[in-house]
Parts: sequence; structure tokens; C-alpha cells
Amino acid sequence: MRKESHITKKVIFANNVSIRLGAADTGIVIKSKRVSCVFTTDLALYTEISKKGNKVVNFNHLRQEIIEVLSKVACDESIKVLIIRAAGKHFCAGHFLKEMIDSDIKEYKFIFDQCNKMMQMIHEIPQPVIAQVQGVATATGCQLVAWSDLAIAENGAKFSTPGVKSGLFCTTPMVAITRAIGRKAAMEMLLTGRYFSAQEAKELGLINKVVALEKLEEETEDLANQIAEASRFVLALGKQGFYAQADQTDINAMHYAKHTMTLNLDAEEAQNGIKAFYAQRRGKGSS
Repeated sequence: MRKESHITKKVIFANNVSIRLGAADTGIVIKSKRVSCVFTTDLALYTEISKKGNKVVNFNHLRQEIIEVLSKVACDESIKVLIIRAAGKHFCAGHFLKEMIDSDIKEYKFIFDQCNKMMQMIHEIPQPVIAQVQGVATATGCQLVAWSDLAIAENGAKFSTPGVKSGLFCTTPMVAITRAIGRKAAMEMLLTGRYFSAQEAKELGLINKVVALEKLEEETEDLANQIAEASRFVLALGKQGFYAQADQTDINAMHYAKHTMTLNLDAEEAQNGIKAFYAQRRGKGSS
């Protein structure tokens, strides 16, 4: 049976937004032109990537809005988990290349500076970020999946880095994808530009789980709620520690982990948790 969520109705965005109740009063939907945030519980926040008509959403207009959302989420201590999902049929098709024709180097640099900032913020914010993927995730959309802390996809989802076919190699997505699935698999994805199925993506480590489309939202929310059972402090410490040690040498990573666990052990959350664990064992022993 699915666990009950604790509903909270909290608004953190006030500029140029309209507010309405979510479906079946499950939370508050805070809508701007392209980004929606749904507070379904006091534990998880959804950032929806929307689309217009039948067009797959692209990042050119979303980057700054997502950066603003991430900045506000990072400062909100009531949010433990962030889920990024599409409001339409597809997750994200990456940059809108038509808007990148006949511009200049300064404009191109600005686009990629903003994109890099947004991606880096996904790792820097204290909350774990889950990508909820349906439809296609290509180029920068695939990068967003790879850069998220966790990802769940529906069984019809497809992933690709097709830039090699259009003359603009997916160099920035390459960074996230290489770190997620390794060199050989990343090279195949980057050099062929072909679509990888959800099952292939799971086998390579690009995503964590494949589920039926009709179960995608439920499964993602269940994962978010499992994670959110832990304290926000411990989640933030763990996430920061994970990325800090990942690219270090073994000895440096062990030293970093040692100091981090020492600080963690001194925290109130750890002391209370350990005491509660032993109190529960004593209670079972006497029953």
C-alpha cells in the first residue's frame, strides 16, 4: 500500500506567478511561463519542465528560470528532495539550435555559461535531485538526466546525444554522461548519436530504474519519500561528501570521508539516531 504523504501548502515564489490548487488538492502549484513547482508534501518539491503545443521543451528559455528555482530551493530548509519532470510528453530535447544560428561568440559563451551554472547547481544544492523521465531526453536533456543525483524513467523513454549528426558535438553533455556511464559506453552514445532505450540506459547506469509510464509519477514520489525519511542535514552532508570524494584519489577520499564522519557523529541528528536505535533494541529484548 502506498504511504500517505504529509501535505504542506507553502508558497516560496511570489514574482509573476499565478497560484492554484493542484489536482485533488494534493498541493499548491506555482506556475510561471515555463517552470512550475508543485509542493506535494513537506518533503519533496517538483520542478516541472513544460512544453507548448507539440514541441519538445528546450533549454534556451528555461535556463535562467531553473537557476532561480534551484537558488530558492537550496535556501528552503523544509524541502528535502527535488524532482525534475516534464509537464508534456517528452522530458527535454536540449538546446533549441535554431536560436543559435548566426549569432556571435559572446552569445554562444553566455548560453553555455548559463547551462553550466544550472547543471553545477544541481550538484551544489543540499537536496538530492531526481529526474523523472518520460519520452525523449536528448543532448542537454540527456545531460540533465546524467547530472541528476538519481533518475527514474518510463519504459518507452529514449536517450541520445545526436550532436555528432548535425555538426555540433555534444561536448558539454559528454562531461556528465562520461561520469555517469563510463568511457566506452559514453563514446558509443556520443559518436553514433543513436537512441538508447530506457533498459539500455539502466544497464549502463544512466538511470536507476525503469517503470511503466502509468507508474512513473508514483514510483518517483515513493523514492523521494523514502529518501526524505532522513534528516535534511544528513542528506545534505551525504550529498556534499559524495561529490567531494568522487574525483579524489583513494587516500584523499578516505581522509575526506574520515573528517566528514567525525563532524557528522558530533551532530545532534547522529547522536539522537544512535540512541534511538539502541533504545529500540532494548525494547525488543525485554518484550
